[in-house]
Amino acid sequence: MKILAFSDVHRDLDACAGLVDMASEVDLVIGAGDFASVHEGLNETIEALSPITTETVLVPGNNERSDDLRDAVSRLWPAATVLHGDAVEVMGVPVYGLGGGVPVTPWEWSFDLDEGEAAEMLEALPDEALLVVHSPPKGHCDQSSGGEHLGSTAILEAIERTSPKLAVCGHIHEAWGERSTAGSTEVVNLGPSGTLLEVG
Repeated sequence: MKILAFSDVHRDLDACAGLVDMASEVDLVIGAGDFASVHEGLNETIEALSPITTETVLVPGNNERSDDLRDAVSRLWPAATVLHGDAVEVMGVPVYGLGGGVPVTPWEWSFDLDEGEAAEMLEALPDEALLVVHSPPKGHCDQSSGGEHLGSTAILEAIERTSPKLAVCGHIHEAWGERSTAGSTEVVNLGPSGTLLEVG
């Protein structure tokens, strides 16, 4: 399965246009959250991505609420499905999504989950799935410019328990493009430019 994956476009319509151009060459498109910026511009961003007709899976970031993303996608982007604590199957592979900032961020406006809420939602993660999360697992692709590891212990524990085929994330901008291995699973922090990946 050939995949185009991205995160954190944050209303960048030029980035969206580039992703639309790349999407026809793959089997699955993944958007790992933060289409809006502080809840602004969500509809415009989803509309800019909507020419993508390849099957697409999205999770909410911490800059948009899950309900708002589901509403925008249902109106504007027929090829996309929003996941937040649930899964779909693509070419025989379960794809499980969990959005939001995990752990809770310092910003009052942010769409977040605490570690307990995330752990509860991740109980349904199937073994050897393709995992799409907005927040990285703790200690992997999650280092801030100040050197802090800002990722989620609940996501790390779920990866170690179920050995996903691949885990993709975003959220920590300073770690865009980084790759790591958690257990047997490759973890990729995506960023907005689009990353081509392959899952057997």
